[in-house]
Amino acid sequence: MLKKLLMDEIKIENHYTVPKYLLVYAKSLGLDMNSCFLLIYFLNHKNKDLFDYKKIIKCLNFTEKDFLDAISLLKDKRLLAIQMEKNESGILEERVDISSFYEIIFSKMMEDEDNETDNSQMYDMFEREFGRTLSPMEYEIINGWLESNIKRELILAALKEAVFNGVSNLRYIDKILYEWNKRGIKSPDDILKKEKQEEDGKDSNCYEYDWLNEE
Repeated sequence: MLKKLLMDEIKIENHYTVPKYLLVYAKSLGLDMNSCFLLIYFLNHKNKDLFDYKKIIKCLNFTEKDFLDAISLLKDKRLLAIQMEKNESGILEERVDISSFYEIIFSKMMEDEDNETDNSQMYDMFEREFGRTLSPMEYEIINGWLESNIKRELILAALKEAVFNGVSNLRYIDKILYEWNKRGIKSPDDILKKEKQEEDGKDSNCYEYDWLNEE
């Protein structure tokens, strides 16, 4: 009988909605589990309730320290603000404003959309230079470079170097990028600087790398 009552209570319990964008961007926003739970609470209430921290602690099964740490993190990240508003009786009340959270999420979405466009254009350039469609594995390799924070411009410079030497495979380009990284080359501008240093004889550590004969 008790089990049935508990099951019935679970079924009628209010459920919170977790937006997909929070799952996607939680890590890049630097959120921990408790701050995510607290943000989910605010997203589902959306200023309908007063800022009643005792009610929130009970609802989320937080300790007071859990709550204070989570709210501090969200405020430090500028994802929410606590504002004072007058009610109909003219009494000041605390409410949560999460409008900045939506602005940050929108900015991240737009940035990702721009990155996807840039990535698509880069894939197209590889396929044009190679004269064929990239394989799924090749897409993964290129994505791996991007995830390693190698600049698109540097990847394209390595592609240009490979095409110049008549080679059209990513293993060769990966070696170029690896060798550039060892030499401290992080951008196409660094390549020009290294070349000038070599011409001026000021960089004894620079050398012309023999890509084609590399074992």
